This record gives sequence, structure tokens and C-alpha cells, in this order.
Amino acid sequence: LLFLSSPCYKSYVGNKIAVFSMQSLGCDVAALNTVQFSNHTGYRQWTGTRVSAQEITDLYQGLKQSYLDDFDMMLSGYVPGAPALEAVGQIAQELRAKAEGDPGSFFWVLDPVMGDNGTLYVAQDVVPVYKSLLSHADLILPNQFEAELLSGVEIVDMASLSRAIEVMHEQYGVPHIVITSVSLTHPDHPISSLSVVGSTMTSDRRARAFKIVFPAIDCYFSGTGDMFAALMVVRMREAVWKTAAGLMSTPSWRSDDTVDALDLPLARAAEKVLASMHEVLAKTSEAMDAKMKRVPAEVLRGAGKEGHEAEDKTLHLLKSKAAELRLVRHVDSLRFPKIEFRASRMDVKGAAI
Repeated sequence: LLFLSSPCYKSYVGNKIAVFSMQSLGCDVAALNTVQFSNHTGYRQWTGTRVSAQEITDLYQGLKQSYLDDFDMMLSGYVPGAPALEAVGQIAQELRAKAEGDPGSFFWVLDPVMGDNGTLYVAQDVVPVYKSLLSHADLILPNQFEAELLSGVEIVDMASLSRAIEVMHEQYGVPHIVITSVSLTHPDHPISSLSVVGSTMTSDRRARAFKIVFPAIDCYFSGTGDMFAALMVVRMREAVWKTAAGLMSTPSWRSDDTVDALDLPLARAAEKVLASMHEVLAKTSEAMDAKMKRVPAEVLRGAGKEGHEAEDKTLHLLKSKAAELRLVRHVDSLRFPKIEFRASRMDVKGAAI
């Protein structure tokens, strides 16, 4: 859970990757952890606890008592369970109500963390809570599977992906949407590529969609969603300020209907975020290869063989450690990325134009 306030945005976030990413870009971060784990779950083993709804509420009340609730932005990520998510939603709505007389002074980025690749890794009752919160968010960041859950549209091609975006605009009135890590077969895209698809709705809730295609890196990383969300918070505000500062006093920072999809602050922000992501992941992958070359030969020989569960587990743990995002060593990639992958427009059927 993350909050930001001027002049350098004060943020409230519950993940070390997100915290560091935002601090590196000038944010003053105050963190509320929704879980207290020894390590991320990609290791398949961990210890620790999940924060309850009451603890989240109590911590926020403590901030209010000390006059530390002057937040301009909020980023919410993984929340353990429906009651805790409802507590987060109450905080967001309270901050929204507080800013009611000053349009654009509060912006909520909601990352609806529920699952991936067809697998739900939260309780089923979390899904309807997220749906109830969509109308209060300014920008949502679902992955492909989460977009299906929220829209009720099975995403099998770019046309159905476009329809999912339309549903979330039309039904819930979400001003800005970015769907991350889209993996669909398309004749114009190489198999080894992924897409990010975004849209800012018009005044009559139509989509202004764009997509950015980028090469996939053949490696499993944990924490990329947290990094993407944190960078989008900062880069969205930056893009709004640089391209149309007047939007800062407009509800949800939504551009006029005449603004083309490729000129949207959301598109400019997504391009910059993906540039940072690709640089950091490529450098992490290179370092991982070097680390794995030092793995004992007996572990590599035993892994995957029947009766060698210990070697399998050891190899997985070593790979997980080697794949930890190398943010600290490559902070310039966060601050000054080289933009290589540009947005292209999408028509209503999902094709690039």
C-alpha cells in the first residue's frame, strides 16, 4: 500500500522493490507491508505473517493522528484476503473524499493482484471486492488473467482484449487501464514477444487504446509487477506534468477527447516504464547466467532425475536467488532509460494501425 505527496511525492507502499524504485526517482516513501514474509513466494517456501484488516486500519489511523495523511497518490498491490482489501478500499475512498474540493489532487493506482497464467492465488471472495473498488480507482494495472476476471471477457486475441478494456471503461468507468504482460499469438509479432496494452477513456467511456510490443526475456523473475506498478505511479505523474500540466487539476488526470492515443500521458509513461524494465531484466538475466555457471556440477547432474528431490529444490532456490532483480546496481536504468519500444494505436478490433 503506497501513498505520495508533493513536492517529491510522499508515498506509502508495502514492497521493497516498489519502495526502492520510487525512492530512486525522488519519492519520499512511507511503507505499510500487507505481508511480513522472509522472502518472496517465488522461492516456494517462506515464513512470516499476513497483516489483518484491523492492523491496516490501525496503522492508517496512526498516520492520521500524526497529520501524516496528506497524500497525493496511492498505490495498492497485493492484499491478503477480502476483509483486508475492503480496509484498503476504505482508505482510498476516504482520501478521495478528502480531496473532493480539489480535483486531481488525489490519484489512486490499483494493482488488482489476484493471480496469473490462469491460476487464482487469492481467495475467491477477493474478486468481487476488487470489482466493487474499480469505480473508485484512477488507474488499474491488471495482468491478462486479472483483466479476464474483472471484465468477464475471455481474452484469446487482440479483439477480445480490446473488448475487455471496453467493458472496464463502460461498466466501471475506470479512467486509465494498463494490461501488463499480454501474451497472444499475432501474425505481426514474433512468438518471443510480449505486449503491454493501455487505454485512457473518453468522456463517453470509449477506449483510446495503444499497445507496446517488446521482446520477452527467457527467464522467470519475481517482483516485476511491483516494479512496473511503482514506476507507472511516478512516470504517469511526470508525463501529465510534462505534456499537459493543466491536467493536474482535472479529475483522474484524463486528457481531452481530442488527444490521440499515442499522445496520452499514459502511453508516454508506459514507454518509459518498459524501457527501465527491459534494461533491468536484461542485466539481471546476464548476471544470473554468470551466477548459475558457478553452481556445483553434482547439483546440475542430479536435478531432474528420479529420487533427486534435494538437488531439484537446491537448484530452484539457487535460480530464484540469482534472478533477484538487480535494481541497486542499475539505478541509472530506472532514472535514465533509453526508450526503444514505442506505442502504436489499436483499432476497436485490436489490430495495430
